[in-house]
Amino acid sequence: MAYADGLLADGERVIRRARQHWFVMVWDAHWAVLALVLAVVAGVVRLLNLSASGFLVDALGWADLVLLVVGLAWLAWAWVVYRTTEFVITSRRIIQASGVVNKRASDSSLEKINDAILTESVFGRVFGFGDLEVLTASEGGVERLRMLTDAKEFKKAMLDAKHELEMEVARPVAPPLRAEPPMRAEPPARPQPAEAPSPDEAGPSSPAAARVATAEEVADALVRLGDLRDKGLVTPEEFEAKKQELLGRL
Repeated sequence: MAYADGLLADGERVIRRARQHWFVMVWDAHWAVLALVLAVVAGVVRLLNLSASGFLVDALGWADLVLLVVGLAWLAWAWVVYRTTEFVITSRRIIQASGVVNKRASDSSLEKINDAILTESVFGRVFGFGDLEVLTASEGGVERLRMLTDAKEFKKAMLDAKHELEMEVARPVAPPLRAEPPMRAEPPARPQPAEAPSPDEAGPSSPAAARVATAEEVADALVRLGDLRDKGLVTPEEFEAKKQELLGRL
C-alpha cells in the first residue's frame, strides 16, 4: 500500500495518482550518470593498456571500480526517491508524499484552491510533462508540482474534484429521522350536551357513557410521550402502559 493511502480519512477516496517524469530522476542523479560515464572511459583505457604494467594501470583499475560502484549506488538511490514521491488527488484534498526513510506529506484542501497555473514547454509537450502551480488561500500546502507526468489531465481531475466537493457542500441535507413534531393547532372544543340522560331514562340496557378519543389525538399523545421517554423523563415500562391505555380509547 502506498504511503498516501494511510493518510486518507474516513469516507475519503482516491481520484487520481501521478508521479514526476523520469527526467527528474535522471537530473537528480546527473552526477551518478557522470560517474558511470567516467567508469566506462576508465575501463576502456585500461583495456587498451592491458599489456602495460605499472602504477597508472592499477590506478585506472581502482578508479574504474570506485566510479562504477558509486555511480550505481547513487543511481539506485535516485530511483528509490523517484518511486516514493507521488501526488494524489482525493475527494477532499491534494496530497504530496515523499521520503524514503523519513516520510513527509503535505496537502492542500480542494475548497481552498483558488486557481492552478499549468506551464508546458515544447520539450515537455513532446515528452508528456509539465509544471503545475497550485494557488491556495493558505500559505502552506502543495504549491508547485515540478515536471508532473500528464500535468494537463491532473489539473482537469483536480478541478473536477473541487467542483464535486462544492456541489456536495451546497447540496441540501435531509432532516433527521426523529425531528421535533410541529406545533399543531388545538382541535376545536366539542359542544357539550345540554343535559345527560339519567340512568332511569336511558334504561337498564344502556352502557355507561365513556370518553372516546380520536385517532389524531392519540397519535399526538404518543409522539409527545415518545419524546419524554427519549429524554429519560418516562421509563419504557411507563411508556408501554400509557400507550396501551391510549390505544384502548380509540
